Amino acid sequence: MQRASRLKRELSLLTTEPPPGITCWQNEHGLDDLRAQILGGADTPYEKGIFNLEIVVPERYPFEPPKIHFLTPIYHPNIDSAGRICLDVLKLPPKGAWRPSLNISTLLTSIQLLMAEPNPDDPLMADISSEYKYNRQLFLLNAKEWTEKYASQ
Repeated sequence: MQRASRLKRELSLLTTEPPPGITCWQNEHGLDDLRAQILGGADTPYEKGIFNLEIVVPERYPFEPPKIHFLTPIYHPNIDSAGRICLDVLKLPPKGAWRPSLNISTLLTSIQLLMAEPNPDDPLMADISSEYKYNRQLFLLNAKEWTEKYASQ
């Protein structure tokens, strides 16, 4: 019961006061199946891109983090080809930093921040990470190309 009322409250807030560049809504399959869109930030290779994400809310939410992955392909050191995201707030302690006080809005904002500032020291994609570290121009070019190819509307 707690889970349902919390999710309703969070979705209502995401609808009325969404974080800049982020939208989130309920998919037709029920309360625990959500979709989100993140706009690529200005002055990043993802600028003007619209990235779709799937959010699956577990039974034990908020004591367990939602499972979030990208549906739109993105060229990024911390996001793999299956759309999985390497971000500490998406994992339970001791390896992760998820806390029940966090919410879906916070997670989406953290993902948006990760898009703007990759963490090459904790990569899912080693090749993209080393490109980011040692050949930033090539990384920016590839990320822009992917954004134009997959995230342009």
